[in-house]
Amino acid sequence: MHEKLFSDPAGLADRLQAFMDRHIYPNEHVYDEQLQAMPSRFGTVPLMEELKAKAHAEGLWNLFVPANHGGLTNAQYAPLAEIMGRVLWSPEVFNCNAPDTGNMEVFMKYGTPAQQERWLKPLLAGEIRSSYAMTEPDVASSDATNVQTSIRRDGDSYVVNGRKWFITNAMYERTKIFIVMGKSDPDNPNRHLQQSQILIPRDTPGLRIVRPLTTFGYDDAPQGHAEIVFENVRVPAENILLGEGRGFEIAQGRLGPGRIHHCMRLIGCAQRALEFACRRSVSRTTFGRKLAEHQSVREDIAKCFAEIEQARLLTLKTAQRMDEVGAKEAMDMIAATKITVPLMAQTVIDRCMQIHGAGGLTADYFMAEAFSYARWCRQADGPDQVHMMALGKQIIRRYADG
Repeated sequence: MHEKLFSDPAGLADRLQAFMDRHIYPNEHVYDEQLQAMPSRFGTVPLMEELKAKAHAEGLWNLFVPANHGGLTNAQYAPLAEIMGRVLWSPEVFNCNAPDTGNMEVFMKYGTPAQQERWLKPLLAGEIRSSYAMTEPDVASSDATNVQTSIRRDGDSYVVNGRKWFITNAMYERTKIFIVMGKSDPDNPNRHLQQSQILIPRDTPGLRIVRPLTTFGYDDAPQGHAEIVFENVRVPAENILLGEGRGFEIAQGRLGPGRIHHCMRLIGCAQRALEFACRRSVSRTTFGRKLAEHQSVREDIAKCFAEIEQARLLTLKTAQRMDEVGAKEAMDMIAATKITVPLMAQTVIDRCMQIHGAGGLTADYFMAEAFSYARWCRQADGPDQVHMMALGKQIIRRYADG
């Protein structure tokens, strides 16, 4: 590991690792069994509530909360997110799962006291879950200014109409609030002032779940991803976040930290896959030799190790940079990390699945679902091409002027 690269005065990494060893890894099969046995795949897994109570009691709760709100720095949180990322469902145990962490930060940064009391407080307590609705099926949402969902003022209310998809947590029965991005001023000549973000409680008339969606066949239950529609959804005017025309600003403030959190977790996925592959390589024999004695296997293991270490250091450097100058001024490093880490994780997990033979493609191991997560992250929070385009432009400007 990399204990010397970050400050951990409370020993959180050791405590978190011990919790994972005692309560998470031994219960992976129990979680899956309970999920499969539930009447609805998008209900509450009993084990999750038991483990949340244990994590809360041990002080391993809301570890994502940023330093300016009394929590950890990004550099301190990064190794913890990596540990949690080794089991895809475990971040919720510690109230550190996406998209709730990003949504809670939105409420911390931009919510009114009334909005914080109604939504942030129960989210921090882990009593409810939330969704963030930006992506739309009918436009290229990689350009967030393209969103077409209408947010129209009507007296003391706003009326929302539109269609969204791949909305994480939308299927989860515990989700009670949606943060929705749409256009409130579509004719504004400044494309970045056309959008607003608004709060829509799940039980609001006109909010309809169309269908659950899958990635490579995984429905990511119980959180899930869904296609949803808003049909003349009416909410009070005080549900607007920060004010009309501030939607793009909120999105940028939210997505910067969220991107790096995904990368932290993906490093955990890749590291665990490497460890699985090493154990597999000494347990199986082909052509009279253990897999570990074949040159091609050793080369794949070596490449995986080197690529994970490179990505981990890049992520830690990015986290440190965010702590020093803020997410906005660290966008070059965030983009570089977002371009690098999901692709690295996808590549590493693919090699490790190969070492496991056909079994690596099954749900007998965590790797197939982790591969889906890594591939999905190359689209989530902005696709690779957008980050490369923005980063390339920034770097050219930086050095072309001498």
